[in-house]
Amino acid sequence: MDFTLTPELCDLRDRTRDFIQTQVMPLEGEQSHHDHGPSEALRTELVNRARTAGLLTPHVSKAMGGMGLSHVAKALVFEEAGYSFLGPIALNIHAPDEGNMHLLDEVATQDQKERWLKPQVEGRTRSCFAMTEPDPGAGSDPGMLKTTAVRDGDHYVINGVKWLITGADGAHYVIIMARMEDGSATMFLSDMEREGIRLERNVDAMDRCFAGGHGVVTFENLRVPHSDVLGEVGKGFRYAQVRLAPARLTHCMRWLGQARRAHDEAVAYARTRVAFGKPLAEHEGVGFMLADNDMDLTTARLHIWHTAWLLDQGRKCNFESSRAKVVCSEAEWRVVDRSVQILGGRGVTADCAAMRIFTDMRGFRIYDGPNEVHRWSMARKITELKEQQG
Repeated sequence: MDFTLTPELCDLRDRTRDFIQTQVMPLEGEQSHHDHGPSEALRTELVNRARTAGLLTPHVSKAMGGMGLSHVAKALVFEEAGYSFLGPIALNIHAPDEGNMHLLDEVATQDQKERWLKPQVEGRTRSCFAMTEPDPGAGSDPGMLKTTAVRDGDHYVINGVKWLITGADGAHYVIIMARMEDGSATMFLSDMEREGIRLERNVDAMDRCFAGGHGVVTFENLRVPHSDVLGEVGKGFRYAQVRLAPARLTHCMRWLGQARRAHDEAVAYARTRVAFGKPLAEHEGVGFMLADNDMDLTTARLHIWHTAWLLDQGRKCNFESSRAKVVCSEAEWRVVDRSVQILGGRGVTADCAAMRIFTDMRGFRIYDGPNEVHRWSMARKITELKEQQG
């Protein structure tokens, strides 16, 4: 594996970094009064700036209007975008839209792509992904899916309740996971304004970085035509893996940028803040935390690049993406936590980006599968491999 960056990749990284610092970060204060993510007006302004800079929707295929970047190239761009909590919104690579666009690019029919994917690639629409349900429905165990889809002529009738649906408020379309009468699962596409869909409320959550927040959505006798089935009937769980494996990795990429920013903020403070007669950085306890931050950032980046490289080789990387998700979410969290500690009282105020990053990032160890579930899945695969070898 050769991770030497080509001049083209270096230029792309540097252009993205400059765009984030000069065009995105100055707008961060515009979101201060929105509890459920950036406003639509702010999102539109950010997207327009990214379009002008030639950096909009880098992950989607060129055929659909994206930049068609490789996974390794995405690792560079997504990390730089993640340096600002508004960066992923600007580049149109935020969750859940990034994963939804990837899924539609891989699975949707041409008519579905023209109707739902193309406007989203252009930054004109948003989406949500409705799988998670309140207890006793599906969470980390998708087999507990309670939302149902029943065939009625040329339509399916969908009933159920979903919650923690990121981006539901203001989304233009939704991908719905529902259980069929035979127990299998199917994905359906629907415009959010269709009769039978009701946004009950937005949940007050720790994070504020996702456009539209996290909603509770009810589907009541929602009629979806057969033409709006995403992929094949009964293969919803399979398509979920098509979406989730790369989506876990892109989360790692974006949050790496946030962790790096918190670290940079801590380094700058430790160099100038004097206590007990010398700068904080010269105190061993603080210096060790900065060194540990550097090691965790490098560890996370290497796991991202390794898994991205494997994906670029056409490898199925469910195991590797689970490993990267656990390693990166915990390493990046440690970086942010140490950075807040180094910043002291300042670090728990809105005067620091680190406080905002701290509250935004905590959920990363839970969404896209709690880390405990990924460890459990990895342990089973490791055991199975040993049994096959033995």
